[in-house]
Amino acid sequence: MGSFGGFFNYEKPGPGVGKDGPKKRSFFVFFEIFFKNFWKLAFVSLIYSVISIFLLPSGLAEAGIANVARNIARDKHSFGISDFFDTIKKNWKQALPAGIINLLVTSLLCGAMYFYFMSDGWFSVVAFGVSVACFIIFSFMKYHVWLLIITFKLPLGKIYKNSFLFVFINLKRNLLITLSAVLCYGAIIGLASIPVVIAGLLAGLLAICVAPGFINLVIQYNIFPAVKKHMIDPYYEAHPGEDVELRRNLGLNIEEEDDAVFDDTRLLKEEKK
Repeated sequence: MGSFGGFFNYEKPGPGVGKDGPKKRSFFVFFEIFFKNFWKLAFVSLIYSVISIFLLPSGLAEAGIANVARNIARDKHSFGISDFFDTIKKNWKQALPAGIINLLVTSLLCGAMYFYFMSDGWFSVVAFGVSVACFIIFSFMKYHVWLLIITFKLPLGKIYKNSFLFVFINLKRNLLITLSAVLCYGAIIGLASIPVVIAGLLAGLLAICVAPGFINLVIQYNIFPAVKKHMIDPYYEAHPGEDVELRRNLGLNIEEEDDAVFDDTRLLKEEKK
């Protein structure tokens, strides 16, 4: 497998990306994909919401819905709920601590922002600004953590290091994701504020069965191109003949003249060492 062995987790299957995939992406294509997979996302969102309520800090639900959204965002087939639970089973050793880390760091930053906002003095103003900046950066990092966990075989430390780099590499799309989330949940809150029972019920239904899938689809739709460009493509540009079969399984484009064959048995042996 070469020096790149163990970087990609080929046991974490991903769908293909067409040669012109990034060029076809647009506002209209996104919503076409979303509505085509609406019910599948709705059922996964429901399971995600239930698990998140009872296992808030685990991160298990985050990994599961990230995989389903990644596949759908690339307009590829997903088995929905079965993919959701398969992903949790394969990635729980990293998803569990990542979920706890994310919850703790987010809670500490929220606490710091509240404390310094309520305090007086120039130091509190500076500290509040730093806390807000750190909160934004960490929020952007969380967009990428789950994709890296389910796609690559990397230590958790490198997962967070690369996620930090993508905060700035993918800044425009991170801002777009955040704007989409704010508009989505803002609309739900606005609907819930209407003093009509049916409006409150509809808002709850949207929050549980629609918003999680929609936001995760927005995230995966916007971050995979950057991850592919900066983590996947550079290596295979330098090693065009390596891991052809496994690259097909991952869904990466292979030139027709690239006819190398990779021995899956050798991969299993290397992974056991």
